[in-house]
Amino acid sequence: MANVNNNRYVLRNASQKIYNTVITNFMIATKKPEIFMPEKKKLALIIHSGTIDKLLCAFTLGSTAAAMDMEVHLYFTFWGLNMLKKGAMEKAGLPATHKQHEEMLKTKLKEMNYPTPYEMLKRMKASGNVKIYACSPTMEMFGVTKETLIPEVDQIAGAAAFLDLAADADISLLI
Repeated sequence: MANVNNNRYVLRNASQKIYNTVITNFMIATKKPEIFMPEKKKLALIIHSGTIDKLLCAFTLGSTAAAMDMEVHLYFTFWGLNMLKKGAMEKAGLPATHKQHEEMLKTKLKEMNYPTPYEMLKRMKASGNVKIYACSPTMEMFGVTKETLIPEVDQIAGAAAFLDLAADADISLLI
């Protein structure tokens, strides 16, 4: 079907896509409509715990979101921030209330060839979809310096900077 408006015709095909066609001097120039590319979905995770169960939970969600081509922002604060210190993730254990299950959990994860939390974090970073933030007030509180952090940290940021990112997130979680 065609609607005529001066020298411009609007054609609709069977699937109702719209093409603007201009007829000039017996030549036809067709301009397809611009393709709308939606923004990437965004996940904002606040990681405030440094126990292996919470790290695995956060990193499983983060790596899954990254694999789904989502933009992932991980903000480490309080005890979670301590896990960004070099060598700390390798020592992560269960909280005191579940300490009796820690060895069994680590053995089972090893049998399953499950990556360690630090290996998971490095894989997430390799996706190109993940940004890692260290909480600046918590760094000051715990005496953590930039030099003691793992190299995967992208930025040292306060709560306001991270909340600015999280405000646009499709999913925000505290773990």
